[in-house]
Amino acid sequence: MVSNASVAPPGSTIPRPRSTVMSPRKSSQTIAIASDHAGYALKTQLKKDLMDLGYNVLDLGADSLNSVDYPDFGYALAGAMKEGKAKRGVLICGSGIGISIAANRHPEIRAALVHDALGARMSRLHNDANVICFGGRMIGPDTARDCLNVFLNTKFEGGRHKRRVDKLSTPPTGIKKK
Repeated sequence: MVSNASVAPPGSTIPRPRSTVMSPRKSSQTIAIASDHAGYALKTQLKKDLMDLGYNVLDLGADSLNSVDYPDFGYALAGAMKEGKAKRGVLICGSGIGISIAANRHPEIRAALVHDALGARMSRLHNDANVICFGGRMIGPDTARDCLNVFLNTKFEGGRHKRRVDKLSTPPTGIKKK
């Protein structure tokens, strides 16, 4: 039997289960959202949730269940964020893997593929992730809502993590030999 329980590293705590109802919040913040065909149904649900919370939602497609290429939507979201059209993003493809790889090819993007609330929390606390990614075929809408809620309401911890996060945006051009 497979369990969805989170396993926390020694010395840390597992967040208590949260309601799958997203926290009420009114915001003028714009959230970009995009998916391929495999993530379309989940994207539609999360987009409605975000709008109900008062977020402005920049929907970059897909607009149907017709087969499309996930890199196009990862690149579109990264471009919109680079242009300042949104500060945070949500990406969804079948597994979440391909679309997160596409988005992370852009230095201003820190996309985290998330499967549970602990992953969403840590992506913000330690990695200052600005894009959350889901696998539409891997995660249910209630878990995705919970993860998105945690993602949107967790602040970057900074401190010792800032130096590391800064390196993500400025990768070295060559390998240094010791």
